[in-house]
Amino acid sequence: MQAIVIYIAAALAEIGGCFAFWGWLRMGKSPLWLVPGCASLVLFAWLLTLVDSGDAGRAYAAYGGVYITLALLWLWLAEGVRPDRWDLGGAAICLAGAAVILFGPHRV
Repeated sequence: MQAIVIYIAAALAEIGGCFAFWGWLRMGKSPLWLVPGCASLVLFAWLLTLVDSGDAGRAYAAYGGVYITLALLWLWLAEGVRPDRWDLGGAAICLAGAAVILFGPHRV
C-alpha cells in the first residue's frame, strides 16, 4: 500500500514538473515556471527511490500505470478535457498491468 501512495505522489510531482515546462514552452508562461518545475521533477525522482523494490526497472514499470491514470485525471481537472471511454479503458489496462508487476510473486 505504501508503494501506491509513493507512486501517486511521484506522478503528481512528475506531471506538475512537466506541465511547468509545457506552460513555459507552449503557453508562453514566464521562465520562472521552470524553477518549481525543476524542483518538482527532482522530487519525483527522489520519491521513486523510496519504493521498496530491489529492481529500479520493475519499480518504474509498475509506476507507469499510476502515472497514466493520474495524467488523465490531470487532463480532466487541470485542463478541463474530460477523458473518454477509450482513455478510461486504456488506463484500466495499464493499472491492471501495474498491479501484476507490483504484486506478482517475483523470484528473488
